[in-house]
Amino acid sequence: MLITPQASARGTLRVKDTSKGRKAAQRALRRHWQLYLLVLLPVAYFIVFKYWPMTNAVIAFKSYNVIDGVWGSPWVGLDQFHRFFENPVFWTLLRNTFILSAYVLVASFPIPIILALALNEVRQKFFKRTVQMVTYAPYFISTVVVVSMTILFLSPRLGLANDVIGIFGIDSIDFLSRPEFFRHIYVWSDVWQTAGYSAVIYMAALAGIDPTLYEAAKVDGASRLQKIRHIDLPGILPTATVVLILGVGNVMAIGFEKAFLFQNTLNLSQSEIIATYTYRIGLLNADFSQASAIGLFNSVINLVLLVAVHLIAKRATGRGLW
Repeated sequence: MLITPQASARGTLRVKDTSKGRKAAQRALRRHWQLYLLVLLPVAYFIVFKYWPMTNAVIAFKSYNVIDGVWGSPWVGLDQFHRFFENPVFWTLLRNTFILSAYVLVASFPIPIILALALNEVRQKFFKRTVQMVTYAPYFISTVVVVSMTILFLSPRLGLANDVIGIFGIDSIDFLSRPEFFRHIYVWSDVWQTAGYSAVIYMAALAGIDPTLYEAAKVDGASRLQKIRHIDLPGILPTATVVLILGVGNVMAIGFEKAFLFQNTLNLSQSEIIATYTYRIGLLNADFSQASAIGLFNSVINLVLLVAVHLIAKRATGRGLW
């Protein structure tokens, strides 16, 4: 084989570049070893508790049993997915999960923006801080406590909601036993709990807007609504875009805990979602392979939605996650 002088020179340059890069990395490691040591534990945490367990998702393609273990169980290919797709409850689970998640997204996305814009216009600091504290505090309440409070509030005998509607001569309603109320209860209790926290993100974005824009708008005689429309909304658009993309990316990953706690046999037709069904199949029925297949299917749907919405937002607004 004939080696030309040009090829030999390119190979020599590549070796030199690799050697220089290795030496530069060694110098950086010696100079900043404290920082690398500080990062070591978090990286190890993610590898051990986040990435390594993902390898066990292989049981979605196996007929898992405890005796043979994850890698010793027999392969069944896509049989677990076929079982789930052919299950009579598949479309019900998919519909319930998608409708509930979409409802949460539609309700929870604009309200924090409206709250942040309203608080940004308040000039009395005491009132502004009070409203921030009142709306932000529910975020730190445990989901179990929020569900318990909601159940007591909607109780047909002791609940304040039925006391209020009783004033108008309406008979008491057992809200949690009627499927048509489940989604509304879930979504608006979630909005109450998270709206204040989400508004902080938009208020931080509003604080980063150039003050000279407001001064110019004041000189031009712009009203408050015009300032909001032409300065505030464009200023928080990048943040809102990222929040929306992440929200759509989690459409199928609706929270298990609150749905399970609100769930009962009477509202099961609308409260049974993929997360609660996976719990029943995996932990109660001990069908780990089927539960893993359902969870993997859910994750793939989320990934597809995330990438699709990112591409749409990138084309429409020029902004995205990457």
